[in-house]
Formats: sequence, C-alpha cells, structure tokens
Amino acid sequence: MLVVFLACVFMLFVLAGRLVYLMLVESDYYQELADDLHERERSIKAARGRIIDSSGTVLATNRTVCTISVIHSQIKEPERVIEVLCKELGLSEETVRKRVEKRSSIERIKTNVEKEIGDRIRAYELEGVKVDEDFKRYYPYGSLASKVLGFTGSDNQGIIGLEVVYDEYLQGSNGTILTLTDARGVEIEGAPEERVEPVAGNDLYVSLDYNIQLYAQQAALKALEEKQATYVSILVMNPQNGEIYANVNVPEFNLNDPFALPATVDVSNLSEKEIQDLRNQMWRNPSVNDTSEPGSTFKVITAAAGLEKGVVTPEDTFSCPGFRVVDDRRIRCHKVGGHGSETFVQGVMNSCNPVFIDVGQRIGAEDFYSYFQQFGLMSKTGIDIPGEAGTIMHQLDNIGPVELATMSFGQSFQITPVQLATTISSIINGGKRVTPHFGVEIRNSDGELLRRLSYETREGIVSEETSATMRYMLEQVVAEGGGKKASIEGYRIGGKTATSQTLPRGTNKYISSFVGFAPAEDPQVLALCIIHNPQGIYYGGTIAAPVIRGLFENILPYLGIEQEKVLDENENKVD
Repeated sequence: MLVVFLACVFMLFVLAGRLVYLMLVESDYYQELADDLHERERSIKAARGRIIDSSGTVLATNRTVCTISVIHSQIKEPERVIEVLCKELGLSEETVRKRVEKRSSIERIKTNVEKEIGDRIRAYELEGVKVDEDFKRYYPYGSLASKVLGFTGSDNQGIIGLEVVYDEYLQGSNGTILTLTDARGVEIEGAPEERVEPVAGNDLYVSLDYNIQLYAQQAALKALEEKQATYVSILVMNPQNGEIYANVNVPEFNLNDPFALPATVDVSNLSEKEIQDLRNQMWRNPSVNDTSEPGSTFKVITAAAGLEKGVVTPEDTFSCPGFRVVDDRRIRCHKVGGHGSETFVQGVMNSCNPVFIDVGQRIGAEDFYSYFQQFGLMSKTGIDIPGEAGTIMHQLDNIGPVELATMSFGQSFQITPVQLATTISSIINGGKRVTPHFGVEIRNSDGELLRRLSYETREGIVSEETSATMRYMLEQVVAEGGGKKASIEGYRIGGKTATSQTLPRGTNKYISSFVGFAPAEDPQVLALCIIHNPQGIYYGGTIAAPVIRGLFENILPYLGIEQEKVLDENENKVD
C-alpha cells in the first residue's frame, strides 16, 4: 500500500509540474492554437507604391478590385450562391460548384474582380459570401515603357523591370481581418472584427520623362513601320549623370494584360512551354538584355583610345584605297573606290575602315584590350534593370592581327546598347564614367523623402583634352560627314552612324544605328537609335540618323536647350 501510495503521489507531482509548465511556459503557444481554432483570418492587400516620372506623371498606380470568397459553413442557399456567382463572375457552374461545396474554412472564388461587379455581388446579401476590397496594379498609359516599368503578379510582387528591382520599396505590408467563429466554424453574430490595417508601399520617383518617352516611342513606331524592321530601340539619357529619360523597345506589350501575346501570333498549336518562351521574348528589353556587334559607332571608342595613347592626332593623314590587307585577309572599306588621302578627322567623318584599322594597329592588341577595361567595357554598367548582359569579347591571347583590325571598327565582339551609350557618354562628358539608371528617389505616400538613390561614378576614363577633341570630331560627322541627316539648324549636334551585319553573316540582315548628342560643346542629352533588320535601304546614316533628328527637334526645346542664332547668306540674323 505504501508503494502504491508513493507512486500515486509521484504521478500527481508529475502531472502538477506538467500543468504548471503548460500554463506558464507554454501558455503563449497554446493561446495561439486556441485563437486559431475560433478565429478566421482574411488578408487585406496593401496598396503598392506608385512609380512617378520626373515631371510628376504617375506611370504605375493601383485600382481598387475585389476578392470573392465563400465560407462553406455559413452558406444557407448554396444553389442561389452558385447561380449568382456564375452570372456575375462569368465562371462555369462546374468551377463555382466545386469551390462552393468544398468543406474549408474559406475558399477563394476569384481575385482581381472589378469593383462594380464586387458591389453588385455584395448587394445580393448572400450569407457565406465575402467580398473583400483589394488592389490591382494599373498602368495608365498601357504599353508605354513596358519593358522598363515591368509588371506584377497576382500576389502583387514585381516580376520584371523596375517593379522587381525596387520591389522592397514598392511593396507594402498586408493587413488582416480577424473574425470569431464557433466550434462549427460559423461566425459568431455580433462579435467584433479585429482589423490589422495594411501599410501602403512607398513611391518610386524615376528619371523617365513621360513626354520624352512618348516622343521616342512615336519615332520608333514610325521607323518600325516604314522600314518593316524586326524591332527598334531608342535610348535617351543625360551623359553627365546617367539619368535615362526614355527607353523604347518597340513592339512593346500591354502592361495591363502582360501575358497576352500579340494578335498576330497563333497559339493554337503551341505547347505551354512554347507560349511561355514567346512571352519571355516579348518581355525582354533588348537595350539591356541583348548584345550585338556595335559596328561603326564603336569607332568613337577606338578614336578615343588612339588619342589617349598619343598614336594619332586629328591632323594625321591616311590613305584609303578602298581596303586593307591584314595577314591574308582583304578587309574592305564601305566606299569601294576608297577615300584616297584623308586626315584623321576626315576618316572619322567618312567612317573609313582602313583608317581605324591603322589606328588599331598603332594601339596594339594588349593596349587595346587595356582600354576596353579602362573604359568599363569589360564589366556591366550596373543599370537598375534586371538581366543586364555582359560584353562578349576575345581573350587577350586570341587577339591576332585580323581580330584587332575588325575590333577597331566594331566587329567580332558584342556589347549591349546601354553599354555603348554609357561608354560614349564617358568619352564626351570629360572622362566621367556614370552609371545609367532610372531610380532617383523613394518617397512615402505623403511625398516625404525617405531615400535619395545614388550611383557610382568613376573619373579619369579619358582626359579633358581627348574628350574635347572627340566632341569636335563627332560634331563634324553631323555637320559635314555621314551623319548629316541628323543635323538641325541652330543646334550643334555630334554623332556617329553605324551599319553592321547580324550574325551569322551572309543572311543579308543588318543593324542600322546612330548615336547623337547635343549641344556638341557641352552635351546634356545623348540618344541612341538601333533599327534591327530593316528592309530596303539599311545604312545607319540614311535611316537611323533622321530618327534622332526628329527626336531632337521635339525634345531639345522641351529640355530648355535653345537654338543658337546663325547668320544667313545676307548676314541677317535668324533663329
């Protein structure tokens, strides 16, 4: 009896100790479990921060939508609920019935329902049907800057573009609605709801300018249609600080319906993987994600390297018979008969391949490769768009005389358009390597500044003297050389044309491009136009330069860059 008594006392002490442990040490844990049993939680999405351009135009905002859900245990007229939801939501009876009859604490029927439809469903006062207001990303200008802005998924998280890069700032904190239920899961009538209010995301202010983007898009669409090109890209930036005013890549896509492929694409016989591959291609930003041979626009960089090393001066003379023989290769100039005797400035104006082959040989393979690194071409620009492609370049050991010759005029390696624009910016702005970017500031919904975004700048890319000489020579290209179709009376414009074949060669497909900047003496804006696979005439100076001219005619006055007064033949001053 004593043993049994002591055993019972021991067991009582153990049970008492366990009870004390559960009540004191584990109380929070079991309280949470208890709450979960009689509380039902519904999420309230936070409003995503807006994307606002440099002029205050809202490029991305939110629209109020509704999420329609059902609570099985509270439904008293299931057939009526099914009928109403099928009618208002446009869903099949099979789909709605399956979800209404599912025994779960809460079942979502449809998200992103227009508010008007949600209000109509709410007016039926159907027991067990919940209509919660929500937010859906909305882009007021449809396809404008689609491959820059990007879009969000159903969970309101960024997927591509600025939406994903700045997601941590744009995405707020979701709230919740807590309601009390009994043991059967039925909400207790009269019990108060507990709400945890959502916290809205912060606004992103960007350097994009709605008007410049619109001008650029119109110019690109016109070139796309007239030349029946595959696509056209235009990049407009401030070469002094790297701010990007516009980035167009037409055809663009509808940001409010980003998964819809163009109507010209027949998807009836395509697999889901093939359809998704087409979407991924549609979403790509060629200015950042794709590389190609820059062609003659790269001669700007070769010329700067030659001037920096001191192997060439503007007054040096060259002879162009229409070709150069390098090793056993005969490399032609675009002018079959040759340019004859010409200075280096004239060689730049004429975009003469033999001149640049000679300059490349004077620089030498090792130093040429070093200038690639000095100019920043061997690393990415750091632009705030995801998926930036890197330079595709020969290993130094593999650069022979032929490779050096072709590299000197922009062939046999590949870079992105944004890399080309950034490098040329550093050559014409006095030698400062800037980081191209869109993001400028983060502000809260009240406009209070939270963070000013900063970007790396590297000095000493080229000397001030080399930069001034390059600006002068590139101004002559537009004034009297191959870029004459980009000239605008009253403006000093510099630039360079290019025409290159796409790879593999021999397919008769070309890339026509032109890079221009103004004013030539103190560049405030730089623009690059690239036309892929134009039909008919494909020379950059003929088809790409006029695109930049038309763009500059619109945006230079808009940016406050005034025309200079010039004298006509009768010495009369005109604007």
